Amino acid sequence: AMDRSIGTLREHLKKSGLRENTLVLYCGDNGSPPSTDRVTTPFREDKASVYEGGIRVPGLIEWPNRIQQPSTSDVPAVTSDLLPTLCELVGIDLPKRPLDGISLVKVIDGTMQQRPQPIGFWQYDTKNVLGRKPLPEPYINPELQEGTTPLVKYLAGKLTRSFRNFHQPPITPADFTGPRSLVHNRYKLVIDGEQTGNETPELYDLVNDPAESNNIAESKPDLTKKMAKQLRAWQESVLNSVTEADYAE
Repeated sequence: AMDRSIGTLREHLKKSGLRENTLVLYCGDNGSPPSTDRVTTPFREDKASVYEGGIRVPGLIEWPNRIQQPSTSDVPAVTSDLLPTLCELVGIDLPKRPLDGISLVKVIDGTMQQRPQPIGFWQYDTKNVLGRKPLPEPYINPELQEGTTPLVKYLAGKLTRSFRNFHQPPITPADFTGPRSLVHNRYKLVIDGEQTGNETPELYDLVNDPAESNNIAESKPDLTKKMAKQLRAWQESVLNSVTEADYAE
């Protein structure tokens, strides 16, 4: 269905004379689902993991007027980069809020070889919040979100998805736990990737070891410590946002 719909869109752009100067961005969802017919890759783990098999996806950018020759880039990118990229392209100032992404305009033009700041991934443990008594105050009456998203497969015995929403209570040390990782160009830090509660950092060289099979944290203690501090600072920034501190007027 996705292939057919994207083909229909591109055919329309071509017939209407819009294709040459239309920027089309496409990327997969986070990771590959575990199944017997998944695409064979060297990457570790599957969807819902912070290892490469759970976060690495294909990404394509088409813009004939600006990208005139096929090319590839080794610069890591993430969907958080889309807003800064589009704002730069159309000349709009970025929102005065903390943003995780960067502009990919230099990647599009082939002039960026290294990403200036890392990308964070975190499987936030909502049980730390939803297990509190009393329950956090919801943003929206939960009954209004009951079964609001139709599905083509059963989830909890029904063909719809229900969402839980809540105001973030005051932050506690437990709120920093959960599988998390930080990708900075060729190096990647992983903490609690196996979801065992083990907080010992793992460090991988994604260029020489895309399968994340050789933990080099002990041989690069300074880099491991530096990236651990960066990851913690990013988590603090995320939690600052979810407590609404970044949006107070």
